Order: sequence, then C-alpha cells, then structure tokens
Amino acid sequence: MRSVIVLRRDEPLFTEPNKGAARRGAAERGATLPVFDLARGGGCSARWFSVGPLAWICEDGAEASAATPPPERAREPSADGLPHAYYFVGPDGSFGYGDLLVAEDGVPETQFLPGFGVAITREGQKPGGERYGLSTHGYWIPLRDLRRVMPPLFRGVGLDRALDVAWVNVDKARPRQAPGGSVTRDVLPRQTRLTVLETRELAGKKWLRVGQDAWLPQTDVSAPTPAPKPPEVKAGERWFDVELASQTLTAYVGDQPLFATLVSTGRGAQGSELATPKGIHRIWVKLAQSDMDNLENLEASQTYAIQAVPWVMYFQKGYGLHGTFWHRAFGRVQSHGCVNLSPADAERLFELASPRLPSGWTAALPTVYERGSLVRVR
Repeated sequence: MRSVIVLRRDEPLFTEPNKGAARRGAAERGATLPVFDLARGGGCSARWFSVGPLAWICEDGAEASAATPPPERAREPSADGLPHAYYFVGPDGSFGYGDLLVAEDGVPETQFLPGFGVAITREGQKPGGERYGLSTHGYWIPLRDLRRVMPPLFRGVGLDRALDVAWVNVDKARPRQAPGGSVTRDVLPRQTRLTVLETRELAGKKWLRVGQDAWLPQTDVSAPTPAPKPPEVKAGERWFDVELASQTLTAYVGDQPLFATLVSTGRGAQGSELATPKGIHRIWVKLAQSDMDNLENLEASQTYAIQAVPWVMYFQKGYGLHGTFWHRAFGRVQSHGCVNLSPADAERLFELASPRLPSGWTAALPTVYERGSLVRVR
C-alpha cells in the first residue's frame, strides 16, 4: 500500500489518529493521497492513515491503494480565477435532479430560487436535446433556467519594492496639467491603474502626479498607504494589510510590499455585523471553495445563496478573504463583511497565504508548525 483514495466529499482530516483530535483539513473525493504511517485510534472502525504532516484520515472514508500518489507540484494559476463555470438562476427559478436521463420526468430533488448562484462542473444532454449542468452538489439543472456569469477582468499588480500604485475611484477622472490647473483632454475610467510619481499639497488639498503634466486630486484615487508591520510579523513572513479607507489590500513579505489590489469590504458601520472587523487576525482556515448563504437568518430582508465561492480564507469567525464574481465594485464598500477580491486576485493571495493547501485537499487549518497568515484590517 502506497496511497489511499478518498471516498467521500470533503472527508475530514485530523491532527492525530482520533476523531476527537483537532481538525487539520479536508480531502477531495477521488483524490489519491500518499500514506506515511498507519495507526489505530478512536472514532474509526478500521485503520487511520497518515497522509501528511499532522494529517490523518480514517479508513471509513478512504480506500487503501497500491497506486503511486501523484507528485506534489505547484498549482498552475487559472485563466480567470474561477474553478468552475458559474451561473445565476433566472427569474422563474429552477429545479435540480439527481439523474440526467430522467431529469424533469419525475419529482425534482431540490429547488433553486431566483438569483441563487450555482457552480457547474460539467454539462450533459438528454436524448431529446435538452442541455443540463451538473452542480457541485450533484444535481442536474436545466441550463435554459440559468444565466452565465462572466468573470471580473480587474486584477491587482505585483510590486517591485515601492508602494506607488493607485487606481481611479470615480467613474471618470480628468487629470489636470498642474495641481489645481487646467484639465487635460484625457479621461480615465474607474479602476484605471496608476503609478504615483509625486505628491504635492495645495491649499490643504493633496494632489498626485500620475503622468507627464497629469495630476489628480487624492479624492479621485484609491491608493494604499504604507504602515509599519505589526510586531507579530516575523522576518520573511507573508502577511496582508487591508486598508478600509482606501479599499485596498497589500501583500507583504516582512517589510517589503509584494502585491496590491482593490477590494470591497463590509458596508456596515464598524462593530456591526456587516462591517469588516478591524484588528490583527490570522487565517484560521483556507478552503478551495465554500458555499455561502444567509438562509438561516430569518430576519434577513433578502436571502442569497452562492455555491462554491472560490479561494476562501477566514480570519475572524465567518469573516474572510475570498473571490467574488457577482459584482465589479472593487474599490468601494459592498460586502456583508468579508473582504471581496476579484477571483484572479483571490487565487493569487490564496497561493501566497499560509497554511499551504496540499494537492488533493479541499481545506487546510494551521498547525503549531505552520501558522495562518496574519491579516491586519485598519
């Protein structure tokens, strides 16, 4: 025996061969994981397999195999940050069916309300020609009832030592030839990326030079501002700085800025449920994807449900960083409290953040040897 094949979706992994131990993560159904050791322990009717550092899986959810596990490789980034094709349910709602061949011929197994988001892993067709999509939950949904989501095009930028990036945050910015001077003919749309070449103050108003004879008032742009790293950050450690005022996130290695982008944080007042909580946090779990909804909130004025939200990194209870494909408002407050990122940016940060997510895993929690990345919200 050289490996195990995971039999169930999101099969739990534990730090010790015992179901009473702390959770270490989850494994993907069908994944082939290497085996390093065997043990007997509580909560498992058969053996426990060690499949990584402080990672044990019960044989009840995994099958021993002689297959050689695939080598651990750095994951290739996707083209747009979306691991699936995403759709929104149309105005008439829809139903889901467990068997494609008899879909819509009998009683549906689930219902999808208008506006709900579904993730489609593949498409299928009945003999009569009707096309269906298979959701991540295993239901076939008529594609005629769904509306395809196009991925956001916005992306942040890698940095070379200097934190000199900014983005237009108004619908149309008109640069001036000098601070307070005549406007130029140029028109810069929102989210246009800029390089800040110089800063000058005139009559109490700050101006940024973003080109040859091109100045913009600071109020027209979103620009991350540098701040000393928290004392909790060790030398060479990767961490994230979320600045609410500018609606930006900067990724650092120690003192060195590595990447910056626009975000959308919570639209509520600080201290409310819809606010992104200020403070020093650490990522407590990374999930390749996670369903998000408010269906249990009986007081919600409007319900939502979105399957397989990508690249989720929770840092304070249910508040986290994640990819967002349902709006394009990066640079403005928008969310229910999480830090919304374009899917491509979220994927990039997911790869930078600790703990690492090994191949075949769907979730990873920190350990004493691999702390979760620090997230400062200020």
